[in-house]
Amino acid sequence: MGLINYNIEKYTPKQLVVIPLVLLVISVVFIALNMMTTGMPVTPGLDFSGGTAVTIRTTETHEQLQTVFADYPLAEISDMNDAKFLKFGTMDDAKSRSLAALVSQKYPDASINQISETFGKTLQYQAFIALIFSFIGMAIVVFISFRTFVPSVAVVLSAFADMVMTAAVMNVLGITLTLGTTAALLMLIGYSVDSDILLTNRVLKRQGKLNDKLTGAFHTGIIMTSTTLAAISVLFIVSWIGSIQILIEISAVLLIGLVADIMNTWLTNVGILKWYVLKGGGK
Repeated sequence: MGLINYNIEKYTPKQLVVIPLVLLVISVVFIALNMMTTGMPVTPGLDFSGGTAVTIRTTETHEQLQTVFADYPLAEISDMNDAKFLKFGTMDDAKSRSLAALVSQKYPDASINQISETFGKTLQYQAFIALIFSFIGMAIVVFISFRTFVPSVAVVLSAFADMVMTAAVMNVLGITLTLGTTAALLMLIGYSVDSDILLTNRVLKRQGKLNDKLTGAFHTGIIMTSTTLAAISVLFIVSWIGSIQILIEISAVLLIGLVADIMNTWLTNVGILKWYVLKGGGK
C-alpha cells in the first residue's frame, strides 16, 4: 500500500527512538557551543545583532570589495543578480559616518540601512518571547486535547526536537537568526503539531490493530508533508534564482524543519505511542 512501505511491527519502541534521540543530543551540543560563542542558540543576523547593510551595483569581486572596505567590520558579502549585498557589524557613530561617506562617494546609487545594536537587542528579546509563548501555547492546547500525559508529552517532545535540530543545522550551514527565519521557526511549530496530532488521534481514537493504524496515519501524513515539501522546494528554487535572500533563508529553514519533523513524528512519536499502547494505555 502506497509508494513507501511503512511497517515498523518488528521494531521495538527503543529501536525506533534511539536514532532521533542521538541526533537530538548532538543538536543540543551544537547549540550549547554556539551559545558559548554568540550568547544565542542560533547566530544572530543583522536584524538582532545590529549593524549596517549596504546594497551596491558593481562588477567588483568579493576580494576587491574586502580590500575597499578593509577598515570596516565587513561580515558578509552576498550576490544579488547584478548587485552586491554587504553586511557590516556594529560600529561607533564616527565609523558609521565614515562608511556612509565612502559608500556615497564610490557608489552613488547605493542604498544603506542601519540597525542600532539597542534596537537589535529589543527585536531579539521580542522574537525570543514570541517563540516561547508560541511553544507554551501549543503545549497547553495539546494537553487539553488529549488529557493524557504520555501522548501529550510525545507531541511536545517531537515539536521541541524539530526546533532544536533545525537550529543546530542552521548553525552548521551558517543561516543566521533574522526576523524571516524566526517566522519560519514559528511556522514549524504548527507543521510539527499538525502531523503529530494526526498520528495521535489515529492511534488513540480509532479501532483496529496498532500497526494498521500507524501505517494508515503514515500514508496520510506523508502525503501532507510531501505536498508542503514540494511547495517550499519550489519557493527555494525560485528565490535562489531571483537572489531573494529573505525567501531563501525562510524556505531553507522550513525544508530543514520538515525533514526533521518526518523523523521525529514517524520514529520518535511513534515509538513513544507504541510503548504507551503496548503497556495498556489508550484503552
